[in-house]
Amino acid sequence: MKVKHFARLLCAFILSTVLWIPALTTASAATYTANAVYHIPIHEEVEKGLYAFLQRAFKEAKENQADAIVLDINTPGGFTSAAGQIAMLMQETDIRTIAYINKDALSAGAFLALYADEIYMAPGATMGAAAVIDQAGNAADKKAQSAWLKQMKAAAESSGRNPKYAMAMADDTIDVSEYGAPKGKLLTLSPSEAQEINYSQGTMATLGDVLKATKLDGRDVVEVTPTFFENVARFITNPIIVPILLSIASLGLVLELYSPGFGIPGTMGLSALGLFFFGHLVAGFAGYESLLLLVLGIALIGAEFFIPGGIIGMIGTVMVIASLLTAGADVTHMMLSIVIAGFVAIIGMVVIMKVFGKKLSMLNRLVLKDATTTEDGYVSNVNRIDLIGRVGITATPLRPAGVITIQDERLDVVSEGAYIEADERVEVIKVEGSRIVVRKTKEA
Repeated sequence: MKVKHFARLLCAFILSTVLWIPALTTASAATYTANAVYHIPIHEEVEKGLYAFLQRAFKEAKENQADAIVLDINTPGGFTSAAGQIAMLMQETDIRTIAYINKDALSAGAFLALYADEIYMAPGATMGAAAVIDQAGNAADKKAQSAWLKQMKAAAESSGRNPKYAMAMADDTIDVSEYGAPKGKLLTLSPSEAQEINYSQGTMATLGDVLKATKLDGRDVVEVTPTFFENVARFITNPIIVPILLSIASLGLVLELYSPGFGIPGTMGLSALGLFFFGHLVAGFAGYESLLLLVLGIALIGAEFFIPGGIIGMIGTVMVIASLLTAGADVTHMMLSIVIAGFVAIIGMVVIMKVFGKKLSMLNRLVLKDATTTEDGYVSNVNRIDLIGRVGITATPLRPAGVITIQDERLDVVSEGAYIEADERVEVIKVEGSRIVVRKTKEA
């Protein structure tokens, strides 16, 4: 029964994965007009999914011989690792890049804006506040802060800007009181302040104004936006969402293996696992080799039903973990996500067995429900208090342990501590569970 159930589970996953694959082809965009201006948004959080979208957008701009790329920036920041990859993408392109900050370019957003050839800001926009923090929202360690500070400096220098102000955005020990950032406060620039220090080429209310200022008006403007699947991929590849998906997948699949038929837990687990791989395939982090590793790993785990021993199952488990690691955007984060998913699965199974164990007949086989209680007639040993005061004969010397007989019943006993020879009369003076204590007594 378990073998058939596992086979159905594996087939369902393969089928669901195959059905997702055609959707990947819809993520590619059509061919656009040459010598156009590509208008590309950098909105919301900076993460690996955004990098995958920008990689496609920059590639299309290059293939269609775009005259310029305008990055429409409105972001509170994001992950430094993703920002670093996007910065490399901007450095490697030969196309003119213009950053238009239409609201906020904070943290990683300010870092990316500095890599543009030109920066324009909308009225009321801000740029700066680029301190690096960890995932808990606390200040990162000194090593990470030092590395980020150097990256901010390099970003400013890459476009010929004074690095002092970029560093002041990330380091509150740098005093730039003239722009409202004395020691202890991070620098955040207004449009006029940014223009004064040559961090901005001007304040423009609309994209059209930016095109006029850069002498790009009259060019066709190509609006490059994320496809539906790229938006899904951005959500799925978010470092916060990945461990949640893997936790749902592990809990659902483990529960499904111990449930009759195929139902909600299996569907939930397969959907989460399918979404994980789909998102990472669309984002360009996973390849089909990751899917192959996963399918082979699950197949080997299933083979444990036929070939006992544990080795094949262990190999299969390693292959499944390897498939997840190769599919992820960051190996360290994936390892952490897998550990979290494992803990969630274990805790979830314990809770389910405790709360719903009576309703899940297959699950009950995993838990010992019977208890050998005293009320049911079970005792750990017989307490022979009836022997106290009775007299017997030592069948062996007591050193101090030995054997006595009381009315042809042989008993293991110990003396009070003194040596007693064989064939001596002894009296039982104490019984403590299985321990019977005797003392030599006078002859009658």
